[in-house]
Amino acid sequence: MIRFEHVTKRYDDGTTAVEDLSFEVAEGELVTLVGPSGCGKTTTMKMVNRLVEPTSGRVLIDGRDVAGTDPVELRRRIGYVIQQVGLFPHKTVLENTATVPRLLGTPKAKARERAAELLELVGLDPAVHGGRFPDQLSGGQRQRVGVARALAADPPVLLMDEPFGAVDPVVRERLQNEFLALQRTVGKTILLVTHDLEEAVRLGDRIAVYGHSTIEQFAPPATVLAAPATPYVADFVGADRGLKRLAVTRVERADLEPVPDGAELPHARLPLGASLREALALLLQQDAGRIAVTAAEDGPDGAVLGVLTPAAVHRALRRAEP
Repeated sequence: MIRFEHVTKRYDDGTTAVEDLSFEVAEGELVTLVGPSGCGKTTTMKMVNRLVEPTSGRVLIDGRDVAGTDPVELRRRIGYVIQQVGLFPHKTVLENTATVPRLLGTPKAKARERAAELLELVGLDPAVHGGRFPDQLSGGQRQRVGVARALAADPPVLLMDEPFGAVDPVVRERLQNEFLALQRTVGKTILLVTHDLEEAVRLGDRIAVYGHSTIEQFAPPATVLAAPATPYVADFVGADRGLKRLAVTRVERADLEPVPDGAELPHARLPLGASLREALALLLQQDAGRIAVTAAEDGPDGAVLGVLTPAAVHRALRRAEP
């Protein structure tokens, strides 16, 4: 879907923002670009919608070089979410969300109908919030409107630059959870820039870890945490990367042990597919030393598939090593 072919961006003063980048983002994949300030990750993202032009190399979407597409037309068809949100202060929430469809010629009534659907999708009641102005919303609500507006024209590609960085940690985690649920519904191809490794690990199907102007490693989160490709990546992900891996490793059937004969089922329950971090946190609260695991689709009241113990969590972490 998105492909970088030997892309370099060098400014007139000699500064090299990115150098010889080559990587691909598959359709429906969420790739996080993570690294320190000034490493080139935002420049990379902005070359997709031509806010920045490469010095050499090509950026392609669906096999077409973006350099051959009118930049205004290109940007109208690529969703773009930034940390500051960028809502129009003089327009209502509903009007803000309908902006891009209206620019693309969608009739006003249909654009507003689409905007209302998207506000519901991101957890905002259009009857309650649609007529409000941005300054009447909380930071988290404004960020949701920004996501809804980016999705309004149903773009195949979504670019997100520090989208949850301007809200407090509690709201940020909730927004991340809601965004992951939303992505399971809409299945967009996403590039998301962040300086926060925890966020990159939590959200990304794959992570591009930036050094200075180059990508040091491009791999799934579990691989980056378990097998850093370079000393730089090992230092960047930190000595506690084993703990971070808990968040990206899922409980599988093979990790479960049978319920001991005659034993009472544990009261604490977790669905299959939950993260090992969730499992360990729940285990630490139990005196019994085990928790029950149920079928994911049945919820906590479903049939118990087996039990999970601390030893099983350790085995699951070892199993996840590449």
